[in-house]
Amino acid sequence: MADFKLTYATMFNPPEELHTRFDEALAQVRAGLGAEYGMFIDGKDVFAEEKLPDRSNSNRDVTLAVMQKGTAEHANAALAAARRAFPMWSKTPWQERVRLLRKAADLIDERIFELGAIMALEVGKNRMEALGDVAETADLIRYACYQMEKNDGFVVEMGKDPLVGYEARNISVLRPYGVWLVISPFNFPFALTGGPAGAALVTGNTVVIKPASDTPWIVRKLVECFRDAGIPEGVVNFVTGPGRTVGQALIDSPEVDGVTFTGSYDVGMGIYREFAQRDYVRPVILELGGKNPAIVSRNADLERAAIGIVRSAFGLQGQKCSAASRVLVEEPVYDELVARLKALTEKLVVGDPTDRKVYMGPVINQSAYEDFQAFTKEIAEAGGKFLTGGHVLTGGMYDKGYFVAPTLVTDLPLDHRLWQEEMFLPITTIAKVKDLDEAMKIANNVKYGLTAGFYGSEEEAQWFFENIEAGVTYANRPQGATTGAWPGFQPFGGWKASGASGKNAGGHYYLQLYMHEQIRTLIR
Repeated sequence: MADFKLTYATMFNPPEELHTRFDEALAQVRAGLGAEYGMFIDGKDVFAEEKLPDRSNSNRDVTLAVMQKGTAEHANAALAAARRAFPMWSKTPWQERVRLLRKAADLIDERIFELGAIMALEVGKNRMEALGDVAETADLIRYACYQMEKNDGFVVEMGKDPLVGYEARNISVLRPYGVWLVISPFNFPFALTGGPAGAALVTGNTVVIKPASDTPWIVRKLVECFRDAGIPEGVVNFVTGPGRTVGQALIDSPEVDGVTFTGSYDVGMGIYREFAQRDYVRPVILELGGKNPAIVSRNADLERAAIGIVRSAFGLQGQKCSAASRVLVEEPVYDELVARLKALTEKLVVGDPTDRKVYMGPVINQSAYEDFQAFTKEIAEAGGKFLTGGHVLTGGMYDKGYFVAPTLVTDLPLDHRLWQEEMFLPITTIAKVKDLDEAMKIANNVKYGLTAGFYGSEEEAQWFFENIEAGVTYANRPQGATTGAWPGFQPFGGWKASGASGKNAGGHYYLQLYMHEQIRTLIR
């Protein structure tokens, strides 16, 4: 393990020790299922009158944890605690904030197997993707610390005014906004909570975290890492409950100075419009999904292409904003690639996500399960053909959870709405194109622009990079056609309807989004 660095690119061939330690942690986690966890407000556990049982999506009879059904009052209490803590935390030297955040990242590493087991049980990720989510979180936090250090706290000496008889000193300082709200999704509940929260905290903001209703347990465990690292009371707050009450109370509050939201386009744009109606505009960082294409040239290495596409189409059951949901193949290699995709997909094992042989676990909840059935019915009615899948899985353990078959679709008319709309499920559509220009036109003809993949010659790959409208792009990558970004390697963010900032998380320009600039001029 000492020489093994876990990332989404390296996770396909881990050392045996990793599996052994995961299994040990899983047994310990299973022994404690059903425990109750509070919200975390002003450094204290807070319990609500009503509870929310967190049930397994692999086996609905199993209660994983008991969480709190928070109220608007709890949301407001969390914001008030964050507001009280802000003057102290923002004035804490940035070097001390970096030290505490690095300690939190170290604790995440120390607890990775426990956290990975919880992730697999609650989200339904296979064990490698679950561990990857946890490892990525630690690296996102460390990268934020690195950027703070590299830029010396973002204090920059500017030019001196050419004044006769005076000496002018001009300094640019980036300063935190105040209380930052992080609303995170179910699919990467650790990384897409810990990454934004870490960036907000290291820059001096205080934080209120609202997790997705399906994944509160694992996010509570992240908050415990911040707490145990010694981050002061009130700086990190965590509330759980329905989005329509707790979430809306947070969004509506004038106490929120900035927000990072990862989730659906409709909800994210609603937040953006809401904030635009305030007395002044607050920063809104959005990551809103994708409809990600993989383009395959007649010059492609088809083995690489098939492996990369299947991994990106069906990792986490297609419930990634970066999933390869559209495949566009030049006519001369279409039949061969389709045959390879079919063969690889049919080998995927669907089942208990904690089992090392399993690649696909269940979809997240009943709503996603029903959406899958509705989409596949619509595809069939439109003339689409199922190369694989197209149905839910039944019998035995499948009857207890939300299991569906990985689905490849051919012959769906290109003017059908499902070529445009994000399904967020293990459904990928495939089309034949006459040339790369046609493929690029189709690829860009969507409102989203998150990730994109390409397979072909190096010369064609450069053409792809220059013409594709996406924030994260990959060429000739068997580790994943459209998925697998890692902080410091592939910063993650989208164009068009996929993102609001134009800057990618885990990259050079992200941390500055959590601060505003003040120019200080002193005349002597």
